[in-house]
Amino acid sequence: MASSVAVFRVFVSPGRSLVIAGPGDITRESCDAIVNAANSSLMGGGGVDGAIHRAGGPEILEACKMIVERQGRLRAGQAVATFGGRLPAKHVIHTVGPVWAGGDHNEAETLASCHREAIRVADELQLQSIAFPAISTGIYGYPVEFASHVAVPSAADALAQAVHMREVKFVLFDSDTLRQFRDAAKSFAESKSLRTDSYHAS
Repeated sequence: MASSVAVFRVFVSPGRSLVIAGPGDITRESCDAIVNAANSSLMGGGGVDGAIHRAGGPEILEACKMIVERQGRLRAGQAVATFGGRLPAKHVIHTVGPVWAGGDHNEAETLASCHREAIRVADELQLQSIAFPAISTGIYGYPVEFASHVAVPSAADALAQAVHMREVKFVLFDSDTLRQFRDAAKSFAESKSLRTDSYHAS
């Protein structure tokens, strides 16, 4: 029997919603694109990065190598797209999050850029749905309570300005991260007087 997934939705504008869901596995998402919390070499690594490369197969790594050969290492806050390989998602948007260094080294600006740039790249590909992990909150050490309050507003703002994008989803791996992102989404919705709903899906 499949475990239940908690879903919290913010209606950002007519026909556009931001979704917080979990606990879940982003590699199983069947949306148009999932976001990889990559390192600047794009060669794969641990955490979400490693899981996406393992699930997607060698095509993703080969595409990443071609990108690095063409334009060099990916700087923090930037994003590039590859196909999804064996993943249910059609595309992977790779972005490099900031390493937490206390909060006074432009970490918030860089993290916000990750979300804006990933959505911009997806929108340029005329995609309608994208799923994010909790970028930089693993080995890069960004505290989830701070990261969530950067990720949610920056993603919602980018969604509101996009042409094709209809749904931005955060797929969170564990219950604590899910709770932090849900709280951030609730705060954002209240600050903008946006409608929300919540439910459980199997």
